[in-house]
Amino acid sequence: MSATVSFKVPSAQGPRAVTLSYARVGSGEPLLLLHGIGHHRQAWDPVIHLLAAERDVIAVDLPGFGVSPALPDGLRHDLPTMNATLGALCEALEIERPHVAGNSLGGLLALELGREKLVRSVTALSPAGFWTQAERRYAFTVLRTMRGLARRMSPELVERLSRTAAGRTALTGTIYARPARRSPEAVVAEARALAQAVGFEDTLRAGTNVQFTDDVPGIPVTVAWGTKDRLLIPRQGVRAKRIIPRARLVRLPGCGHVPMSDDPALVARVILDGSRC
Repeated sequence: MSATVSFKVPSAQGPRAVTLSYARVGSGEPLLLLHGIGHHRQAWDPVIHLLAAERDVIAVDLPGFGVSPALPDGLRHDLPTMNATLGALCEALEIERPHVAGNSLGGLLALELGREKLVRSVTALSPAGFWTQAERRYAFTVLRTMRGLARRMSPELVERLSRTAAGRTALTGTIYARPARRSPEAVVAEARALAQAVGFEDTLRAGTNVQFTDDVPGIPVTVAWGTKDRLLIPRQGVRAKRIIPRARLVRLPGCGHVPMSDDPALVARVILDGSRC
């Protein structure tokens, strides 16, 4: 069921109220799911029922994405603020050191939470932050192009394109290796979420100089990469393994940048295996 929660996050001007939307389902040890930039928590829908069989799953709309409002004045969409925000979210939901899985931006946030010892395990699917500057510029250009197209297309055109496999490929082929598997309703909702993501530019701007360079010792870490990722190319996973040498590096054959839809069973298995610690 969808719900919202409000809590305070410290800022230089004093505590600020933050409200996030989330869905919670299942039972067992808590598992926090974090989506990528321009997406929403429904990105996890293809795997959430598989994860909920073993975990208390909390899928959250990050600030400024989905139906969560942007961060208030005084809070930036940067990594320290997101660490504080997600830590405060867990406290508000009475979750102590959950497992966390994230995709793209969410994978970077998951690794940051792991580095700060705020979680008990990390699974990062094609995480941001292991790029060269040229690779980062390419990814940001693609993302801005996708958002520009989503904002310019009429809802009627998006709905018409979503009704065919070719149309769904045109709309989402950059992030999915098997876009035809997405339902028309999911594709329409994703296009709307991207077009209406009020936190998009602030989040992208905050990522300009981001580079993940620290090990994440003391907790289990899994880094998984789709072999057909067209946004963050798979060799970035090799860099992640060098930086986090004890991490388990997993290839996701035939999967794109957002692998949850391309192979739900494989992705769920990777997340559950990574959280059995």
